[in-house]
Amino acid sequence: MEPHSAVSAKSFISHAPGYWPDVPPEQWNDWKWQLKNRVTTLAQLEKHLVLSKEERAGVLLSGNKLALAVTPHFFNLIERDNPDCPIRRQVIPRMEESLTSPHEMADPCGEDSHMPVPGLVHRYPDRVLFLVTDRCASYCRYCTRSRVVSGAGEQELHTDFEEIYRYLEQHTEVRDVLLSGGDALLFSDDKLEGILKRLRAIPHIEFLRIGSRVPIFLPQRITPELCAMLQKYHPLWMSVHVNHPRELTSEVRDALGRLANAGIPLGNQSVLLRGVNDNIDVMKSLVQKLLMCRVRPYYLYQLDLITGSSHLQVPVAKGIELIEGLRGHTTGYGVPQYVIDAPGGGGKVPVNPGYVLYQDSEKIVIRNYEGKIFEYPEIGAPIAAEKPKAPKVDLDYLYS
Repeated sequence: MEPHSAVSAKSFISHAPGYWPDVPPEQWNDWKWQLKNRVTTLAQLEKHLVLSKEERAGVLLSGNKLALAVTPHFFNLIERDNPDCPIRRQVIPRMEESLTSPHEMADPCGEDSHMPVPGLVHRYPDRVLFLVTDRCASYCRYCTRSRVVSGAGEQELHTDFEEIYRYLEQHTEVRDVLLSGGDALLFSDDKLEGILKRLRAIPHIEFLRIGSRVPIFLPQRITPELCAMLQKYHPLWMSVHVNHPRELTSEVRDALGRLANAGIPLGNQSVLLRGVNDNIDVMKSLVQKLLMCRVRPYYLYQLDLITGSSHLQVPVAKGIELIEGLRGHTTGYGVPQYVIDAPGGGGKVPVNPGYVLYQDSEKIVIRNYEGKIFEYPEIGAPIAAEKPKAPKVDLDYLYS
């Protein structure tokens, strides 16, 4: 394998066959072979990697929280003897996962309390989250649904498909359905199409979304046949999940290209993770590389307060600093919205750097990405009769 340090951050390369030198291409490129040959045990890990004591202990404890599974494709991105490898930190269990801080919780987004039907989360007025499966191609150690995903958590996901369809038929305010879980793209083409077709038959549902990390973990799954099937159910959008530029291999670029060519708008949702992407150079490389893949950076999430995630938490101040380091310094399309999913089910709250310095009925004082200060008049604001003017404020300090 070529050393990762020798590869440009913006290079699209293939790491195959990597740790699997004897596997012929026809097997390697078969997504079902990839799933059958995932790394799932301590012995498999130690065959390829030099584990730290924290990782080894984490693997031994992982069966009590979230299963270990990494596709060969994604595993090839992991550095053999670097425990600080940003890919490794996302998918290899660590002992810190067994620790619980006072502010952490099993269901930080309050999904269970907004579930009128098993497997359906109705938290926002006009859209729902449809949890179609509890399985993923690989398991992220910071998964916000680790309580139900992989079958190792404290709960089981019991999705009642027919009851969900009945609920959606009755609730005409729902216009947007997001398929997630787990990962819907693990289903066969026929099974996934059955779900899409049933949803499309409900007149008030205007468009569908799929949230998936399969194009990243398992790009072999994005076949021409899958794309042709998805193309029949427009408007259909897809949110993918990339945290580090190394994840955007040539195979992933090509898979994303097939989806884009099928007319599917692609957005990326990153999670801010310590030691992975809490660095402006890494984040800038990530968003620029995503745009080259025809993927719009959509959200940068503050890591949910999931149990056992403290070793990956990053201060909110760092997230704001990263957005400020992108805004004005790279293409506007490449600047995601930084959000916090308010603990307990409050929904996504945007968090932005402080660009508005002062505002009254006559003007707004703003600063740009360079720190320069500007006034903009409130020209279009209606003036109420006999409304007293705002007191004059000395703004000299803003311009000093």
